[in-house]
Amino acid sequence: MTLFTTLSKAIEDGVKDGDIVALEGFTHLIPFAAGHEIIRQGRRNLTLVRMTPDLIYDQLVGAGCVSKLVFSWGGNPGVGSLHRVRDAIEHGYPAPLEIEEHSHAAMANAYEAGASGLPMAVFRGYVGSDLQHVNPNIKTVTCPFTGEALAAVPSIKPDVGIVHAQKADRAGNVLIEGILGVQKEVVLSSCYSIVTVEEIVDDLEAGPNSCVLPAWTINAIATVPLGAKPSYTHGYYPRDNSYYKKWDSISREREPFLKWLDEEVFQAGE
Repeated sequence: MTLFTTLSKAIEDGVKDGDIVALEGFTHLIPFAAGHEIIRQGRRNLTLVRMTPDLIYDQLVGAGCVSKLVFSWGGNPGVGSLHRVRDAIEHGYPAPLEIEEHSHAAMANAYEAGASGLPMAVFRGYVGSDLQHVNPNIKTVTCPFTGEALAAVPSIKPDVGIVHAQKADRAGNVLIEGILGVQKEVVLSSCYSIVTVEEIVDDLEAGPNSCVLPAWTINAIATVPLGAKPSYTHGYYPRDNSYYKKWDSISREREPFLKWLDEEVFQAGE
């Protein structure tokens, strides 16, 4: 049964040290507020999964919450590198970071397989790539019907899946509008799912092609206005492009980042 709760309680109940955690959202609906709460609660040794790790994963890595990153692309969109991720990989600061890199197609298929209860994803991919030579979780299988060699990767089944959405109704159903990533698949594949929303409403007013996550798929819902800032929530507020530009200088060196972490995450949660 879906539990309406606070963000702090949702993270406290759902995210434990050592968990595999996926925070997903594509260009918008990125669950920044949930990521900051994970930092405030001092979680450690997390394996983070995300198709496109950007600023929120840079922040979680820089705060020392993460020991492994599973991803298919990483960067500050339109700006440059993730400096805290790079520092962790190259110098082990603030903790060593293991990485497992995939293609977008592999990640999308692996989420779909996890949501379907399958042990692996099979697809055409990695032709001409060297990733399979450095990632032992990329295998080749032979189609029993055609004899074709296909790529295979383990399904993604996070301990905790976290997404942000526009709204939930009072029965616990959630509406996601605008550009979709793999939010639906994350919720369906995770053992425990947390959804932050802009508001609770009486009627979702969902159109016929809307993405609605039914209440039975969700463990916890927290109302968090502006929960995706500085990314955007379609229909509610725009993307803060200046923030992404500023992040490059904030995150480039350790001291400015630690100052930002104290002022914008820890003090903001008091």
